[in-house]
Amino acid sequence: MIRRFAPFALVAALLFGAAGRDAIDDWIDATEMPPLLSATSAEVRDRDGALLRAYTVEDGLWRLGATPDRVDRRYLDMLIAYEDKRFYRHVGVDPIALARAAWQALLSGDVISGGSTLTMQVARLLEDGSTGRWRGKLRQMRLAMAIERRLSKDDILTLYLTHAPFGGNLEGIRAATLAWFGKEPTRLTPAEAAFLIALPQSPETRRPDRAPLAARAARNRVLTRLTGGTLDPETAKAAIRDAIPNRRRAFPALAPHLADRALADSPDALRHDLTLDATLQASLESLAADTMKKAGDRLSIALMIADHQSGEILASVGSAAYDDTRREGFVDMTRALRSPGSTLKPLVYAMGFDQGLIHPETLINDVPVRFGSYAPQNFDGAFRGELRVAEALRLSLNIPVILITDQIGPARLMSALRKTGATPRLPTGKPGLAMALGGVGVTMEDLLRLYAMLGNGGKAVPLHWSKTLVSEPVSQVVSRSAAWQIGHILSALAPPPGAPQSGLAYKTGTSYGHRDAWAVGYDGRHVGAVWIGRPDGTPVPGAFGGEVAAPVLFEAFQRLKPALDPLGPPPPETLLLGSADLPEPLRRFQGRNAVFERSPDAPRMTFPPNGARLVGLEGGLTVKVRAGALPYTILANGRPLASDIRRREITLPFDEKGASTVTIIDAKGRADRADIWVE
Repeated sequence: MIRRFAPFALVAALLFGAAGRDAIDDWIDATEMPPLLSATSAEVRDRDGALLRAYTVEDGLWRLGATPDRVDRRYLDMLIAYEDKRFYRHVGVDPIALARAAWQALLSGDVISGGSTLTMQVARLLEDGSTGRWRGKLRQMRLAMAIERRLSKDDILTLYLTHAPFGGNLEGIRAATLAWFGKEPTRLTPAEAAFLIALPQSPETRRPDRAPLAARAARNRVLTRLTGGTLDPETAKAAIRDAIPNRRRAFPALAPHLADRALADSPDALRHDLTLDATLQASLESLAADTMKKAGDRLSIALMIADHQSGEILASVGSAAYDDTRREGFVDMTRALRSPGSTLKPLVYAMGFDQGLIHPETLINDVPVRFGSYAPQNFDGAFRGELRVAEALRLSLNIPVILITDQIGPARLMSALRKTGATPRLPTGKPGLAMALGGVGVTMEDLLRLYAMLGNGGKAVPLHWSKTLVSEPVSQVVSRSAAWQIGHILSALAPPPGAPQSGLAYKTGTSYGHRDAWAVGYDGRHVGAVWIGRPDGTPVPGAFGGEVAAPVLFEAFQRLKPALDPLGPPPPETLLLGSADLPEPLRRFQGRNAVFERSPDAPRMTFPPNGARLVGLEGGLTVKVRAGALPYTILANGRPLASDIRRREITLPFDEKGASTVTIIDAKGRADRADIWVE
């Protein structure tokens, strides 16, 4: 009888089993899924992928995205061996682990092991569910099996590596390694890996800084269980002796102003790759902070370094400290409109070279002058008389550069500045002569573009801080020879006291009222800029660019590289001549609209008279002067012949033949000259 009905019973059992299986499948397929994509921290990275800064997500959580390929393989092997050794074989629920957990609970009357798989833990993390109640456990099992049907094992591991709790507001393996070890999880020691496996297991171990003994014991339990399997005994023994971290580290927060800017430009992007160099950025932020420790409480600083060959910005420091409210550290001073002081003068001279108005050896007047109602003055109030153009630029004299600007035209100067990529702002809307002395608003980025152009042979450089380069039209702003002449002149400037004799081509600037102190410079590869002042524009008495900003610029270049790149040889078309060999129109620059002023008591050279032809100066050149304030300085062809002269008549050694210019300058900077010919 039994044999007769056995086949029917077997068929019925199979049908019942199939129906049960189908019912379970339908039950799993009908699972209401939580969102599998959670917000992760936006990250800003440097040129090599190093983390510059990350931003928290909702509720202030640090949750950084992580994938198995970015995590140490040993950690993953240890995690799976400890938490879920049949991870790659089960379908979300491990029947063997569940049976073991139930048997242990039945024998002991308490929960010894949970039987949860990594997939079940992911299910709990996604729903922030409980771990102990059977109803919650059943929900985790159902959700785990549903997850396994939709995701690959690597996707499930990614969810665990992103959401696992590691103490406080830390979620995910990358947040944990950055906070506890100050590094990415790509390389971990066995002790570090075991520590990270133990942290998510129980709340008391997630604050090793508060409960170090509990955290150490939990880590050692992981190492002990894995000994003989994933870890050999010697490795495990050595790992047990390692200390555990006793404090959380701060997350990287480099280039905060530029990071904020990148996030504002692309708010939906989770990763922002910049051209910055994290090591250089950290070094220059430290330099800025150290500099401000010696300055007033309300002073700020900004600093930038770029590669003028590639256009990549390598470091950008917007203030000494982002959170320093006394210095308004939240203001990015690399983008603030400020007066450039004298830092635009090299562009004026370069344009003068290109227009055939001047040459570095051309003689130019530094004497009282007036353009209508405008009478420019030198910063120190003194006058040097007639001197060479190169020396006028090195001394940063105001009157010579205004003479040249007047001849070029302020509108052309503005146009050239814009060709560099700068966006200058005029206070009156109309370019004027005062532009050359800082009467225009520019940013540090604007000045960096200007000097990058000079370092790049006169060709504009499209500076950029994002690795996603947006191409810009490139203009030849000044000629190669003019750019080389400017670099040659500026690189001969004496460095600040204590700085090495490096040959950096640099220019300083101080705006009206000492509101802005600048130093901008370049070599054959890089360009840098430094600004010091108060963000609110309050004057800083005694703050000169040459004294406060230039030393920082030189220190920044020292931190950038051990030696400067040379500026290179002059282009073949460069006119390399002395003053006496220049074509007649280039020997002396007078200015077109200037009215040179002479007061009644100004010095007058009575001998030699202007236009004199002198024969036989074996006994020297006799100079006679009337009026003027003693002592005098006497120049011949722009070079000092004698100084501190306290007599009205003097005979000086002089043996130059041909055309010469003799200039007398009195103690008040007033001058007179005579053109002579010596047979």
